[in-house]
Amino acid sequence: MAEALVLNALVYLPLAGLLAILLVPRRREGAAKWIALAATTIQLGLGCLLYARFDGSNPGLQFVTDLPWIAAWGVHYIVGLDGLNLLLVLLTVFLGPLVVLGSFTAIRAQIRLFYSMLLLVQFAMLGTFAAQDLFLFFVFWEAMVVPMFFIIGIWGGERRVYATMKFVLYTAAGSILMLAAAIYLVVAGHAATGSFSFAFEDLYRLALPFEAQAIMFAAFAIAFAIKVPMVPLHTWLPDAHVEAPTAGSVVLAGVLLKMGTYGFLKLGLPLFPDAVRAASPALMALSTAGILYGACLALVQTDIKKIVAYSSISHLGYVMLGLFSFSLLAVQGAVIQMISHGLVAGGLFLMVGMIYERRHTRDLAAYGGLAKIMPIYSVFFMLLTLASIGLPATSGFTGEFMVLLGSFTESLRVYRETGATLPLAASAAAIAGVAIGALYMLWLAERFLFGKPRVECAPPADLGRREKLILGAIVAAIFWIGLYPQPLLEKTEPAVHRLLDLVAAARTDDGGAP
Repeated sequence: MAEALVLNALVYLPLAGLLAILLVPRRREGAAKWIALAATTIQLGLGCLLYARFDGSNPGLQFVTDLPWIAAWGVHYIVGLDGLNLLLVLLTVFLGPLVVLGSFTAIRAQIRLFYSMLLLVQFAMLGTFAAQDLFLFFVFWEAMVVPMFFIIGIWGGERRVYATMKFVLYTAAGSILMLAAAIYLVVAGHAATGSFSFAFEDLYRLALPFEAQAIMFAAFAIAFAIKVPMVPLHTWLPDAHVEAPTAGSVVLAGVLLKMGTYGFLKLGLPLFPDAVRAASPALMALSTAGILYGACLALVQTDIKKIVAYSSISHLGYVMLGLFSFSLLAVQGAVIQMISHGLVAGGLFLMVGMIYERRHTRDLAAYGGLAKIMPIYSVFFMLLTLASIGLPATSGFTGEFMVLLGSFTESLRVYRETGATLPLAASAAAIAGVAIGALYMLWLAERFLFGKPRVECAPPADLGRREKLILGAIVAAIFWIGLYPQPLLEKTEPAVHRLLDLVAAARTDDGGAP
């Protein structure tokens, strides 16, 4: 019970911070950043407490709050944690104070509004991860769009209006489809049981015919694939990343993109198991296409932020490949890869923001030789680069290795049993993405950090204490996961087992997909 209260406090603390910020007089709006930092730091403490109290041997929900909300529609306020969302909640509260700290010197206009929006998006993201009722999940999912609209639209770059509208239109299109499918699901549940319910656990028990599963899964999949973003629904991402302020880019890459992969994990697989299995070869092929496409486009960019943005498309392709492999090792690897990408891409976007504050350009041609004039910055950039390419001992290696090994092993088994070659070819091709990823990141580091310094004016100052603290925390987390991932794997394994059992059991009960 006490832990359930802690979880609710963790979700709603940003709203308390937002209210406190609104009480700050305009002449003292600088206090807003300290209020936001205090709220997100307390959240981090609460998140660590819940992680420590979480029973890793229990595959079900823990710290549950279940209260009636809209009784006539069967809507309940249900929040709780299991092995599928625990680490994502922890990632969100870990990045929260770092994003606030990273904005201390970058945001100089409308400070109160900025930190209010930052806390609002933090609230919506945590609510989405914690929600265990489809109506509640949808409310939090939609709530994320509003603060991101303002963050990109007000504090973004020159093309911020275009990027914002594109982001909102893509998200809205996916949301409409998901809402329609959710209503169908609940009506189908009412026809089967005589009562309305949006609870995930009740919806998991629905036995839908394959044709209905296929249509409903397509609607949910488009909504989630836009958020991932999955090729070919990715085109909003580079614009949003490039035009967003640093905090917006970190929130997007660090947490918001995980909403799509989490949606597939939490809803797509258990609600529509036969449809997912039937579509898995095509989804694996699309995931591999995303890995190679993102990597190849990153290779030809000259804007540093665009390179990191396209690398996100590539890295999230590994997450999707792992999810659709239906292998315990690969799905666990996908969860680790989500966390790793949040840390690595978040760290890289923060570093791009730090150098942009000093030089006011992201054009790679304007840089070179930073290792000589900013050695501490260069060391952190190299560490994040190595984590991005999956060097052993980093979190990137742990996630990608588990995904590739698990998906390849499962694809080989499928090939031997059925003769299907597409999953095997997709898994093999994904390995090529590792090589291309190493190529574009090391080439970026070579042009950015080494060679003759290209600084026409006074050399930029190296990192300050605040910046070292931010990057030090991220790098420590990356190496902790890389060197000792066992505690995280123990927390996720029972829930992933249960998820795969749900998928397998539903397939047996329904007679299997055609």
